[in-house]
Amino acid sequence: MNAPFTLRPYQQEAVDATLRHFRKSDESAVIVLPTGAGKSLVIAELAHLARRKILVLTHVKELVEQNHAKYQSYGLEGGIFSAGLKRKENRHQVTFASVQSVSANLDQFRDEYSLVIIDECHRVSGEETSQYQRIIELLRQQNDALKVLGLTATPYRLAMGWIYRYHYRGFVRSEEDKPFQHCIYELPLSYMINRGYLTRPELVNAAVAQYDFSALARDRFGEYAEKDVNQLLSKHKRVTRAIIEQVMELAADRKGVMIFAATVEHAREITGYLPEHETALVTGSTVLKDRDSLIQRFKHQQLKYLVNVSVLTTGFDAPHVDFIAILRPTQSVSLYQQIVGRGLRLDEGKRDCLVIDYAGNSVNLHHPEVGEPKPNPDSEPVQVFCPGCGFANIFWGKTDSGGRVIEHYGRRCQGLLEPADEGESAVQNGRPQQCDYRFRFKECPHCGGENDIAARNCGQCQKAIIDPDDQLRDALKLRDAMVIRCAGITLSVNGGKLRITYHGEDGEELSESFDFGKPGQRKVFNKLFGRRFANSQAPKAFTTADNVLESQALLPAPDFVIARKQKHYWQVQERIFDYQGNYRKAYET
Repeated sequence: MNAPFTLRPYQQEAVDATLRHFRKSDESAVIVLPTGAGKSLVIAELAHLARRKILVLTHVKELVEQNHAKYQSYGLEGGIFSAGLKRKENRHQVTFASVQSVSANLDQFRDEYSLVIIDECHRVSGEETSQYQRIIELLRQQNDALKVLGLTATPYRLAMGWIYRYHYRGFVRSEEDKPFQHCIYELPLSYMINRGYLTRPELVNAAVAQYDFSALARDRFGEYAEKDVNQLLSKHKRVTRAIIEQVMELAADRKGVMIFAATVEHAREITGYLPEHETALVTGSTVLKDRDSLIQRFKHQQLKYLVNVSVLTTGFDAPHVDFIAILRPTQSVSLYQQIVGRGLRLDEGKRDCLVIDYAGNSVNLHHPEVGEPKPNPDSEPVQVFCPGCGFANIFWGKTDSGGRVIEHYGRRCQGLLEPADEGESAVQNGRPQQCDYRFRFKECPHCGGENDIAARNCGQCQKAIIDPDDQLRDALKLRDAMVIRCAGITLSVNGGKLRITYHGEDGEELSESFDFGKPGQRKVFNKLFGRRFANSQAPKAFTTADNVLESQALLPAPDFVIARKQKHYWQVQERIFDYQGNYRKAYET
């Protein structure tokens, strides 16, 4: 049967990429398409092409219904297994289901499935006991070649980072296990906007006072306790009123306004400032029947303002929305993108979507995530080329006024090495291997191998590497040892000798010399400092002390220096670079 619609070029590319991947591999895969890109059409086409049983999972009934409807438009009959939709059908070739309903009825899914498709797959955690993982494990028992495909607009989770390991463009997102192995297709938000598939977001800084949530404590996922948020907001009722007055003023020529509140208490306060006959409030405790009624009235533009708390970020489609007001804090890039995505769908006469963040979340919508938590508020994504393989890495870092990278926090090159030639291959287990160049590293004292700065054992010789905290603790116990928190270094040259002075934050000094006329000392210096030159972005093998002096601005300083007392002087014994541990570094609070 012919499809009832023509797929957009990128949707067809996503389908083709899936077929190519699963013809050669059983490893799990992810497709990344922005909100509004039509993931349900890609799912429908894949389900239409399938010849064996497949299961399409998602977490909300709206998406179950939406994905099922697109498949039905082919004239094919699919089943729905969702308590929220009061249907439990599992005998069709294609079943659209909520993860909660399947998880609660695992005994009804003992047939052999060839493919599981997970919509909004960033919700899949790495926990073996999670609902998604339990379902996948059960289906794998019936078919060990089960294919698992995820679709999402936001392929990362708070506290986890990226949800996959390998990207089809030839780089590695993570050395650790993730819920998915491969990203096989990705389309950036800017592509969709520039080609007119999505509405342009008009990002505007709030012209009135913003909330300041920075003083609040965060949990291990980087989020704030509701009690703390309510306490802060209760002290700023005038701020909330001023914000809503501005929202109403800017909404004069807007069709639909979605306001995202921080807590239920906050949402009720916001609703109280808005015109009653034009406003709806939806929270997690809103009765489903009432919720559906309010949402329908908003979609039919009988209501102008829709205030909600964490319930309308996915599975909600109201194309006329052209104003998003964010009054809640979040560290989740994924959630932030989902919120903004509610206003990016196309609609007749819609020119743009006004987006105002009153909570100071400062997320870059087009380059939202590097995969690691932001080291500090000043960090931005920077491009760092690998001196080993030439790959252009994206790390958190800082730039100067000219846009040059002055600092970055990357550890290892993310490039994937392809086979060098027919006789020599970097492929193991059928997979290209990650480039082993490290920008930050811990050297093995036994074999000299470079390891991740958190490694406990050497990856080359497997022997234990001394933990920097143990080194510092042991040195601090000794009467004849000095440990300084290094705040910087200065250099001087006398003949062919280079003298380095390490300055402690409290004015202490330690120094040592390297005689560049002696190959052994030159080699030691280059291993310690030359290899780390310019954040390891441009490692150098210095041949003279004068060469070093000319480049001293880009020479790294260790975080700690340990020296032992020799009769009349202190002899430097250890220099600890790229320290991460329990001890405070220089000038840290």
